[in-house]
Amino acid sequence: MTENTFNTPASGSSGSEKPRSRNGLIYGILIAALAGTWIYMLYDKNKTNETLTQQGVQIDSISSSRDALQQEYNAANARLDDLISQNTRMDSLVKTKDKELADMKARIQSILSNKNATQGELAEARRLIEQMKTNIAGYQETIERLEGEKLVLAGERDVARKERDSVGTVKDSLNKEVNLGSVLHASNIKLQPIQVKKNGKEVETSKAKRADMMRVTFDLDENRIAPTGDKEIFVAITSPDGSPLAVEALGSGRFSLEDGTEKLYTAKKTVPYTKGEKQTVSMDWKQNSDFKPGDYSVEIYHNGFRIGQGKVSLKKGGWF
Repeated sequence: MTENTFNTPASGSSGSEKPRSRNGLIYGILIAALAGTWIYMLYDKNKTNETLTQQGVQIDSISSSRDALQQEYNAANARLDDLISQNTRMDSLVKTKDKELADMKARIQSILSNKNATQGELAEARRLIEQMKTNIAGYQETIERLEGEKLVLAGERDVARKERDSVGTVKDSLNKEVNLGSVLHASNIKLQPIQVKKNGKEVETSKAKRADMMRVTFDLDENRIAPTGDKEIFVAITSPDGSPLAVEALGSGRFSLEDGTEKLYTAKKTVPYTKGEKQTVSMDWKQNSDFKPGDYSVEIYHNGFRIGQGKVSLKKGGWF
């Protein structure tokens, strides 16, 4: 009986080991769960940070794209304005497509002004800007073509003008020759000092004191070019001291020479000329002062050309 008591294990030994084993398992599970939770939280945080970083990069990319497109648009718009300012034809070309161009610019600006614009909208803006640049290039080509046509027309006009000028020069030359040919010629020119006596008789004198007037006589030679009609003849007498005999109150004045300059005339006369015939002309000059002794010269003009000249000398007054 005594041996059986010592060989039998204690009743409480097996029961106490089982609870310890269960507790250890629970603790292990809890630790594993906690560790899993930490790992998940770390993973989730990393994913969140990665997502935020990607979103930030995407936002920066969109912003950079918008800024780049804005610069492209500004450059295209500036080019268009420059073309318009330099060429009025460009302005008229643009005006023909005002509505289309205005809508395009408005849509581009609307997209670029939107800070929340999407990639799709920016792509649309890029397409519209490229279309705008293509249109501008087309406008430029049209202007160059028009300018080329303008140069061709200008060249043709220049050739026509030169031909017209050449014809005009020939015509002017011919007209000048005709005009020169129609200028009359004076011959047999005489400048006579005349004394008028009390009885009205006129006699030629060589004494300055006795001279009451100067009589100019000359022949207008026959001319087969000058047409029949009135011809205005100017006579210019120069005194011994070189001054012209001209008194406006007595009918003197100025006339134009063929080179455009002016000259004082002593007297003028309208002569009824007959084509192809010679005729004699006489003109008198009475002045309101005495004639001085010395050499007097006379020049006769028609159509601004001098057609003859002569002279006479007056002596001092006296009886002989």
